[in-house]
Amino acid sequence: MENAKVKLSASAARKRPARVAGTLYTKQEIHEIFRRFCVQRPEPKGELEHVNAFTLLVAVVLSAQATDAGVNKATRGLFAVADTPEKMLALGEEKVGDYIRTIGLWRNKAKNVIALSEALIRDHGSIVPGDRDALVKLPGVGRKTANVVLNMAFGQPTMAVDTHILRIGNRIGLAPGKTPDQVEKTLLRVVPQEYLLHAHHWLILHGRYVCKARKPECDKCVIADLCKAAVKTSDIPAPLVPLAA
Repeated sequence: MENAKVKLSASAARKRPARVAGTLYTKQEIHEIFRRFCVQRPEPKGELEHVNAFTLLVAVVLSAQATDAGVNKATRGLFAVADTPEKMLALGEEKVGDYIRTIGLWRNKAKNVIALSEALIRDHGSIVPGDRDALVKLPGVGRKTANVVLNMAFGQPTMAVDTHILRIGNRIGLAPGKTPDQVEKTLLRVVPQEYLLHAHHWLILHGRYVCKARKPECDKCVIADLCKAAVKTSDIPAPLVPLAA
């Protein structure tokens, strides 16, 4: 009888879906996580205000170590008078600085905005390039900024890992990693292709409004029953979004 139980247990273990390498989740669980995010927000949008690819690029550069709300407050006036590289360059570093003084590191950011405007005019005919290698060569533009621009302006399925996504990837075990590059690499590998275009927006918004840094609001979480975080702030509620058939 004991041997039969051991064999049954081993058989059940073999039938249990395996976790996807590098995560705490099975393929089915990952698909369900993003399906629910999709049902909750079918067309997620970034919260940085912009009117074209150039102003998007500038806004993302300015958003480093700043809130989207703070950047939007500063750039409304700036973009009203300078929505092209030529207009931004004509405005000059000092006047750009006047518009963005409320943003952290504004002096260095004003310098970068003027420098990237010069580079766009000189090297790209004033057009924001839809190529990561070209983007990261622009002053003040790193991989995360390039990924945001490629995703939002050019519709490329990139993964822009900010502090929210880095935190969530590790907290819930979806994409553990010490660096944004490690988390990005895992997410690009495990997120189902049909959800990849909007995945970074879903994760950012989830981290900003639900899975918060200090106190996650687990009672509002659409993936609470799937979440593998070691510590939660409340009992796991029933799914807020129906399970897939």
